[in-house]
Amino acid sequence: MAEPAEKRMSLAEFLEWDDGTDTRYELIDGHPVAMAPPIEAHGTIVANLTAAIRPRLKPPYRVVVEAGIIPADRADTWYQADLVVTRAPAERGARAITQPRLIIEVLSPSTAAHDRGVKLAEYRKIASVEQILLVASEDRHVEVWLRAEDGWKVQDLIGDAAIPLAIDGQPLPLAEIYDGVAL
Repeated sequence: MAEPAEKRMSLAEFLEWDDGTDTRYELIDGHPVAMAPPIEAHGTIVANLTAAIRPRLKPPYRVVVEAGIIPADRADTWYQADLVVTRAPAERGARAITQPRLIIEVLSPSTAAHDRGVKLAEYRKIASVEQILLVASEDRHVEVWLRAEDGWKVQDLIGDAAIPLAIDGQPLPLAEIYDGVAL
């Protein structure tokens, strides 16, 4: 006998849902998907990025850690990006960032394929997004995706390189991002 189909969850249901644990979830195509606890390097990299980017921002820009992202034209998906920069004003009780400009995902072995494939494709469809950084957590490597007039351009940065940030035009050295990370 066939198994009954699992009920898909709406975005509204997901944002109000509580499974009674501390587990973090994303909603993917109507299905809650648990997120593995991050490794220490992940947390250090996110902290370093926040410390490096926050002082560069002039109002109305602001930075948000563990930011909710709703892909364009999707009512069944909600992602949690590691760090987002937006110019949209903060809204009390908001569960997602409107008009993200810069989205940063710190990759781990368990999430890299999903982040690089599914999430990257969805992020690129968001009209306000100017730049996406995919930051490796196990080696000094950052993929920089930049929106251009004729499409998206990608740079692969390693070692002592610096990221040209679209939000202020200033370089961000990889050494700052990976400071204190055991690689």
